[in-house]
Amino acid sequence: MTDIKSAEELFIKEKQVAPLRIIALNSAKELGDRINGYLTEWAKGTHYEEETFLVPAECPRFSSGDAKGLIKESIRGDDLYIIVDVGNYSCTYDLFGIENHMSPDDHYMDLKRIIQAVSGKAHRINVVMPILYGGRQHRRNYRESLDCAAALQELSAMGVSNIITFDAHDPRVHNAIPLMGFDNIMPSYQVLKTLFKAVPDIRADWDHLAVISPDEGAMSRNKLYASIMGVDLGMFHKQRDFSRLVNGRNPIIAHEYLGNDVAGKDVFIADDIISSGDSMLDIAYELKKRNANRIFTYATYALFVNGLEVFDKAVADGVLHGVFGTNLTYRRPELADRAWFHEVDVSKYAAYFIAALNCDVSVSTIVDPHAKMKQLLAEHRGE
Repeated sequence: MTDIKSAEELFIKEKQVAPLRIIALNSAKELGDRINGYLTEWAKGTHYEEETFLVPAECPRFSSGDAKGLIKESIRGDDLYIIVDVGNYSCTYDLFGIENHMSPDDHYMDLKRIIQAVSGKAHRINVVMPILYGGRQHRRNYRESLDCAAALQELSAMGVSNIITFDAHDPRVHNAIPLMGFDNIMPSYQVLKTLFKAVPDIRADWDHLAVISPDEGAMSRNKLYASIMGVDLGMFHKQRDFSRLVNGRNPIIAHEYLGNDVAGKDVFIADDIISSGDSMLDIAYELKKRNANRIFTYATYALFVNGLEVFDKAVADGVLHGVFGTNLTYRRPELADRAWFHEVDVSKYAAYFIAALNCDVSVSTIVDPHAKMKQLLAEHRGE
């Protein structure tokens, strides 16, 4: 893909696999609209120009809770991309007169309903599922279900050709579907770009910045940032109580820091999910005890399941100086009022990836952002 200089050239130089169409389920309307906006702009003036690539579809429900998938335009022969946000708990439906919030299970069922409505008529079905359904239940320790692997195999059996996800909790779930397309995209460039824009005075060098992984599982993503910026890398080890379960997980007893001195340095911490945020805040407080300067955290999916108050307090106490999260899943509306929260827009990146797949070109340079990140770093340093 080295001959393609911009996203616009995809529609000029490359041939589409089939006409591009997008179904954004109710859970992903905002993200779908943004992706569609970029695609329609890039396609202007080419023979692929469309007023919109979006296909109207819905999953209406009876008051008993039963539902069906409904596609309102023909998608015969199209290269279809279905976008679903299984984490969008703001979606509701009437259930026996009660307003019921949709769970990941509900969203996953709606996805399958739309696939059924396609009835095998599309040229190819691709599922864009930023936060992977069942992704946190990715391995078996006891007599446990394997929700993510089972869902991926089910989608494969239903005729889905490609799964496109972002920052999977454990990308090895791809092993469940080795013959099916599975792209796990890391928006690392977009994160670094947003960080430098939001904190223009941050000095990304060995003497002034350190990258800290919150646990062993997040080492690879933090190692990328540390290696690109040429800064020190540390890690926290989570000591868990394996004798009991709390909310389905072994509770964390303590965080043990493994790394060099962070005194006087700004710190950047990256993870895939901020759920309650307790673990991330524990780490921030531990780093402050070690006299770290400003602490910035990032999570691809900033969920804040227990609210924002504990983060407000950490900011007020001078422990936390910024939280970064993407627009790949539903965000609490009150986040917009928090000066400490910085949104990482990944919609253009997702649109570019869809355009590349639709034109059947290599996505290796899109998936690997090293060159762009190094250029961004050089610009930030004024080199």
